[in-house]
Amino acid sequence: MKPGDILSYLEMCQEEGASLQRGMNFRLRPTHSVVLMSLRAGAPYDDSLQESGRVLIYEGHDIPTLKGGPDPKSVDQPLKSANGKPTENGKFWSTAKAAESGTEPERVRVYEKIKAGIWAYNGTFALLSAWTEPSKGRQVVKFRMELSENEGIPVAATGPLKHERMIPSRVKQAVWKRDQGRCVLCGDTKNLHFDHEIPFAKGGSSLVAENVRLLCAKHNLAKRDKIE
Repeated sequence: MKPGDILSYLEMCQEEGASLQRGMNFRLRPTHSVVLMSLRAGAPYDDSLQESGRVLIYEGHDIPTLKGGPDPKSVDQPLKSANGKPTENGKFWSTAKAAESGTEPERVRVYEKIKAGIWAYNGTFALLSAWTEPSKGRQVVKFRMELSENEGIPVAATGPLKHERMIPSRVKQAVWKRDQGRCVLCGDTKNLHFDHEIPFAKGGSSLVAENVRLLCAKHNLAKRDKIE
């Protein structure tokens, strides 16, 4: 699996060997944690991708919605549950604070929601820091994660312009809608990947939908870095 791969919800669960019922999944496997994010309109949390997708500022999660309980959006995001055990926020917080002190950062796989039931793998990020900040009358938790070096892509320049291989969320959503969730070459709806029509290695941009398309695994592999 590599950044840009598109998965159904079931495929994502199969990849992680777990039923992903929540957005924050600390140490889902011995090798990594998993978070689910969304930048779509109406997303429940204020996540953001910065520096061309290399940095993720991820918002912690609210208390559960309970009948007769307070509005989760009116309560500070908790680090501990009512029984004193750490919440998912608390688990990620402790590891982030350890990283701030020099401990090896937690590896976090990040999946981004494209539409209902459809997710894109954004890569493995290193959890580097955590803090709280005010938001609409309460305190929310924020986590900073950076794309791991082994999944990082070097910057290439063409003239005065710099191109990043990471595809912005707005471009992913526009391409998915335009290509109708199908490989543009054969119409397959499985094993899809966001592909640069003019390859990134040859100066193609990730920043415009006109240079990004959906390809199935077969055609993506066959193309590699060729310009058709």
